[in-house]
Amino acid sequence: MKQKVIAGLFWKLLENGGSQGIQFLVAILLARLLTRAEYGTVGIIMIFITIANVIVQNGFSTALIQRQKADETDFSSVFYFSLGAAFLMYGLLWVLAPWIAKFYDIRELSDIVRVLALVLFPGAVISVQTAWVSRQMEFKGLFLSTFAASVVSGIISVFMAYRGFGVWAMVGQQLAYYVCLMVVLFVTVTWKPAFLFAWKSIRQLLGFGWKLLAASLIDTLYNNLYGLIMGKIYNEEVLGVYNRGEQFPKLIVNNLGAAIQSVLLPAFSSKQGDTRAMRDMLRRAVGLSSFLVLPMLFGLCGVADTLVLALLGEKWLACVPYLRIMCVAYSFWPIHITNLQAVNAAGRSDLFLKLEIVKKAMGLLGLFAGIRFGPLVLIGIKAGLDFLTTFVNAWPNKRLLGYGIFRQWADILPSVGIAAVMGIGVYFAGFLVPGGPWVKLVLQVVWGVFVYVLLAAVFRMESFRYLLGIIHRGKEQRTQ
Repeated sequence: MKQKVIAGLFWKLLENGGSQGIQFLVAILLARLLTRAEYGTVGIIMIFITIANVIVQNGFSTALIQRQKADETDFSSVFYFSLGAAFLMYGLLWVLAPWIAKFYDIRELSDIVRVLALVLFPGAVISVQTAWVSRQMEFKGLFLSTFAASVVSGIISVFMAYRGFGVWAMVGQQLAYYVCLMVVLFVTVTWKPAFLFAWKSIRQLLGFGWKLLAASLIDTLYNNLYGLIMGKIYNEEVLGVYNRGEQFPKLIVNNLGAAIQSVLLPAFSSKQGDTRAMRDMLRRAVGLSSFLVLPMLFGLCGVADTLVLALLGEKWLACVPYLRIMCVAYSFWPIHITNLQAVNAAGRSDLFLKLEIVKKAMGLLGLFAGIRFGPLVLIGIKAGLDFLTTFVNAWPNKRLLGYGIFRQWADILPSVGIAAVMGIGVYFAGFLVPGGPWVKLVLQVVWGVFVYVLLAAVFRMESFRYLLGIIHRGKEQRTQ
């Protein structure tokens, strides 16, 4: 299992790094070709599509992974049921499209919603395919599929933006990505849908999955509520700036965090009933993910202004404060992700739902308190609440596994300390390093990596020594 987890994590990291790396480069090109308002317009639409996708995709896919024995009937039943849900959600969005356009006073939103909502259909298929991949740990096929989809959709969107299609360039990117990913997965993944359907399978999976679906829906509605408010109360340009600022730290979290999440759930699930083994895996996951994620986010916070100037241009400098605040907010995600996956693997979707309700109630209070003070204060309050919710997410695992939040913070505080020192050093290096933004960016990044590795070695960080051990064993295996 240890070897499968490491191999799965490698391919999952490669998949996220490759596909999101390409999408990141495409986003930079689009940011130079499109206006901030055009980015905000698509951001508004993606909120509604994301919410609909949660209903279509979430719950069942996690239930398929968590279930100890999922057969062909289970997978095929979920496949057809998800497609039916996609039809229902598309019909709802088709009807609501004119109302959405009227609410935001943007006439073209109606047509864009109706076209972009087509991603629900390939999305329903992909959710079942990726559940099979996660269960079998066939992450190599997923890497090839997402990489191909990212390249094809990136080329299409950049070409459309260059030819003056405006917001439709981003619509084309989303459609091309989902369709291409679905098609390539059919080629690279061993699972194919059969002509099987059983309501019994749906009911059994729904018994576990509906709580996860409800929790995911609450989480998605809450997270996108900020975008809905910014697009309506402020304007789509403010939303575009916020989305650009969030893009960079979110890329890091989606890459490392989602990779760890995808591998941990099946790994945790395989150890159900073995409290000590799950506790050891949770402790390792919290420490290792924090050791990898924190320096990236703290370093990104330090180079924020240089990075935006170099990659996006001066017109996007307004997103720097949002970028730095979101770096702080996302730095707590390793604790969130690992604890929630342990709860899911233990089969406690009821606890998962309760946690989401508590956290979102806290978040709504912060939202209503901060909205009157402007978008920056609003996002700052969100970052503070993300810290407080680490205590909420870790609470069940103190009782289930004997590994509570104070022990978790004790394990990751060394990583927090050296990452903070590195981030501060990188920030002040920006004032001392001569040259243009590209030269400064490269030198700041090199300096940050050097300082972090040096501090990790000097203080003999446990996660650092663990990674060195994995690398050393890998070299020994290749030489044998």
